[in-house]
Amino acid sequence: MMFMNKASLTQVVEETTIKLLWLASFDLPQGVEKALRDALNHEDDPIARSQLSVILKNIDIARKKRVPICQDTGIPMIHVILGEDFPLKAILPNILREAVRKATISIPLRPNAVHPFTRKNTSDNSGIHLPYLEWEIKHGDSLEILVIPKGFGSENMSQLGMLTPGEGLNGVKSFVLDCVVNAGGRPCPPTIIGVGVGLGVDGVMKLARRAAIRPLPLRNEDPFIASLETQLLKLVNETGIGPMGLGGKTTSLAVNIEIGHTHTGGLPVGVVFQCWAARMAEATVESDGKVKIA
Repeated sequence: MMFMNKASLTQVVEETTIKLLWLASFDLPQGVEKALRDALNHEDDPIARSQLSVILKNIDIARKKRVPICQDTGIPMIHVILGEDFPLKAILPNILREAVRKATISIPLRPNAVHPFTRKNTSDNSGIHLPYLEWEIKHGDSLEILVIPKGFGSENMSQLGMLTPGEGLNGVKSFVLDCVVNAGGRPCPPTIIGVGVGLGVDGVMKLARRAAIRPLPLRNEDPFIASLETQLLKLVNETGIGPMGLGGKTTSLAVNIEIGHTHTGGLPVGVVFQCWAARMAEATVESDGKVKIA
């Protein structure tokens, strides 16, 4: 494959990232929207039906008018899968940061990035370690970009639990359900709940994050974990918290679980909440400049 010159490829990556941030702001993944429509068809409670209807109307308006689906356009989180032979590796973080800055003005996005102590706003959604980048390396010479604008109504409800091994499977279930009950309507349900089990403190939350952004209605490839996802979803929806916390059958659209091996002395569990506005968009950029938006 012929490589595009670096200046031109830099522009392609930047423009693609801006477009993804724009798309993600107003258009939900098809699997999420279908799950919301299925929830409405399954719902009997009039208040819950009203809430779901308003959510779906909001989705339609945002898509037709090309405006952000929620006033909280989140903080920019970008998952990068980088081919080992893709050019621009050294400058890619700078390219993505510049794309976020330009997207904040051009879309526009609400400027949410502030210093954690002074609360001074950078005004362009960039800052120290922001946009947050998560990296994977693969064979090849292409670049995959997944943008995840993460709102904080749901993010604030995320929890880390350092369980003891003796608490086992029942302990994991109890921890997840306690997180859901304590969160109530604050994460703007119906939610997608990502659960990570294993690794360590930082790793388990990354597992939970990846679980939360798994496309619906995909289940874990491990039959045991897939069965556990189904069990937990049933238990979560039996809480009756319902859409926007006002009661009903659907508190969550999915409970997704990712696991990793861990230390003999621990059982880390992470829970990441994603509100119904599960915004994300992805694209592949080839080294010759060709772009495919998923």
